[in-house]
Amino acid sequence: MRRVLFSWRGFNFYSYPTMLYVGSVCGVFVAAHLARSSGLDPDRFALAMVILFMLAVLGARLFFVLSHWPLYRKDPSRIWRRSEGGMAMYGGILVAVPLSVPLLRALDLPFALFWDAATFAILIGMAFTRIGCLLNGCCSGRPTDSWFALHLPDHRGIWRRRVPMQLLEAAWALLLLAVALVIRRWQPAAGAIFGSTVVAYATGRCFLQKLRDDETVSDTGVIRATSIVLASAALIGLCIGWAW
Repeated sequence: MRRVLFSWRGFNFYSYPTMLYVGSVCGVFVAAHLARSSGLDPDRFALAMVILFMLAVLGARLFFVLSHWPLYRKDPSRIWRRSEGGMAMYGGILVAVPLSVPLLRALDLPFALFWDAATFAILIGMAFTRIGCLLNGCCSGRPTDSWFALHLPDHRGIWRRRVPMQLLEAAWALLLLAVALVIRRWQPAAGAIFGSTVVAYATGRCFLQKLRDDETVSDTGVIRATSIVLASAALIGLCIGWAW
């Protein structure tokens, strides 16, 4: 575990926020390039991504805190503690997607094409962020004696042989990224990449959640319920788009 990735002039760069930042920057650059090839203005696309990223980070943190409320209720000072990990991508999606409607209209960017390109930024950012989780010790896997287990800590610093949950989720994000690149070459209908990725990720997350060493049962229930809702909504959207 390496919560402080490095220090510079007395300032600590914590692993989780640092990897989140690096992944987001890399993701935006890649997505902006793909957006240009889709006919979108890359500057306006990047501006929209930066604005939505800030909103998504707020939503992701609040979603995580609410799903772990029994812990944060005892110590509210931890809610915005910079040294802690703890963000839920679902919270970012639930906040960013609805708020993107007026923003994209103001920037004259088509909703479906924008989110198709933004999908690549999300997946790249997710892969980097899960490495941050691994270094931080959060989002740890369940203790196990299986052959694929690694000697890893949890958020309390307790080292045991565990399911390498963070690496599995990073690998899942990279696999979805590769599939999205393949789908993109087929030039599907606008919105197909984003919708299919949400369905695939949410479905996979339902299974991966079982491997997490969750602190509360309510957290697992919230994540699974949200996964089902998002997967269903994305699937309905895909069906409507295909029919249209």
